[in-house]
Amino acid sequence: MTLQTLNAYFYLLERLSKARELLASLEAAAYPQSPNLDGMPHAPGFRDSVGRLAAEIADMRGRVAFLEQEAAARYGEVARYIEGIPDDQARLIFRLRFLRGLSWGEVADVIGGGNTKDSVRMVCYRYLEK
Repeated sequence: MTLQTLNAYFYLLERLSKARELLASLEAAAYPQSPNLDGMPHAPGFRDSVGRLAAEIADMRGRVAFLEQEAAARYGEVARYIEGIPDDQARLIFRLRFLRGLSWGEVADVIGGGNTKDSVRMVCYRYLEK
């Protein structure tokens, strides 16, 4: 397996996470709000936030579903490769980075022991060079 393949899966997980966040924000924006009962006159017409955002929500749901299918299709290959890594620390680094989608800094924090984001990244790169 190459670093490019692993990074492709990592970036797919990032795109999926961002798409889910965007979908959640669209759905929150479309949620019907309570009417303003302040007694003041309002401009004619009304705003239909649900209807206005319905197409965007439907498109984003489709995008999220597509990205979930892509991630599920690639997960098995990446997971099998990582489980075959004999070194426990390297395997944990790969799992945290490429299956859980953590940043290098977050991986270093989980590993502990004075590791930095550069040191855990180098463990990964050195393993892939072998």
